[in-house]
Amino acid sequence: MQKIKMSNPIVEMDGDEMTRIVWGEIKKELLEPFIDLKTEYYDLGLVHRNETCDQVTIDSAEAIKKHKVGVKCATITANVARMEEYNLKEMWKSPNGTIRSILGGTVFRVPIIVNCVKPYVRSWKKPITIVRHAYGDIYKSKEMIVEAKSKCELVLTSENGEEKRELIHNFSEAGVVMGMHNLNDSIENFARSCFNFALDVKQDLWFSSKDTILKKYDTTFKEIFQKLFDDEYKIKFEEAGIKYVYNLIDAAVANIMKCEGGVIWACKNYDGDVMSDMVAAAFGSIAMMSSVLVSPDGNYEFEAAHGTVQDQYYSHLNGKETSTNSVATIFSWSGALRKRGELDNNLELVEFADKLEKASIKTIEDGKMTGDLSVLAEHDNIQTLNTFDFIKAIRATLTEML
Repeated sequence: MQKIKMSNPIVEMDGDEMTRIVWGEIKKELLEPFIDLKTEYYDLGLVHRNETCDQVTIDSAEAIKKHKVGVKCATITANVARMEEYNLKEMWKSPNGTIRSILGGTVFRVPIIVNCVKPYVRSWKKPITIVRHAYGDIYKSKEMIVEAKSKCELVLTSENGEEKRELIHNFSEAGVVMGMHNLNDSIENFARSCFNFALDVKQDLWFSSKDTILKKYDTTFKEIFQKLFDDEYKIKFEEAGIKYVYNLIDAAVANIMKCEGGVIWACKNYDGDVMSDMVAAAFGSIAMMSSVLVSPDGNYEFEAAHGTVQDQYYSHLNGKETSTNSVATIFSWSGALRKRGELDNNLELVEFADKLEKASIKTIEDGKMTGDLSVLAEHDNIQTLNTFDFIKAIRATLTEML
């Protein structure tokens, strides 16, 4: 068949460890044989980020602003162990945090459902969408190691030089301290994205925080959501037959375990990071969740919601067989291709993206899957495939569809 043409590129951000290996296989087996793939490539592997003092991460985010669509492989977020392992110049920040800070916007994460894998939570019958605020909080925080017999204050200096001070703590012994922030405009954009998404898919929207403890910080989130809902969305929600509900985060966690699903759960940045992994794992595997960042300017960044699969990477380096689930990474590519096709009025590209996703799901439902799913699946004829054979099996299914 003739390869599908692309008129504009997708910003491609390569990553680290086992997901980097999978990334190359997906391109070789599932994309390049069928598409005249056009990308603007950025290597966000930790080695290259270190070589460029992380400038490559900033450049990739600016490229997404230019081209509107990006797709990102999972990357290492440096810690003390990684700093020693990779001999880093410094402990570089999370690439996701840097990109989200530059683009702004909201992260939508939806489980990828296959019929033969049943959720761990018996009550869940429908997907649960996690909507994550993609700005601020601990991902833009500043932190310090505190020596004993120190005093830490929160100081706010206004434009005319007036100061407000709040004592954080008198440290009689050594400790740690952290400061974080958010912006009202960013919170309102987040809320608006959540309300619009709920109306698009006709599902109830939950938002949760901890305003009983953070009486100014989280209360600001709660009040912005409520005011925007009352002023602009209440009637629209009533007409659509859906609800907006605010819950404390601990109550929301308890309630989500008892509901049947089919809801949208909006969370602050850190809460969304944690809860998306919980929801994905409870539906079967953290490798079975799609993720897209949507910015207010109409930019889109697609990625898998999981990490770099470090343990399987070390097994791969030692010559051992691995069985890495590549579905979320495949869906990051299909999401980017679909959005590129939609923006460019390229129906062929949109249809290919749809078929790639259907082929991935059908392959699993036919019993061909990776080890993380084979231990969960209810199927009469399960074939547990290694990392590379699973991708080849999807290619065979895709070829039949095309």
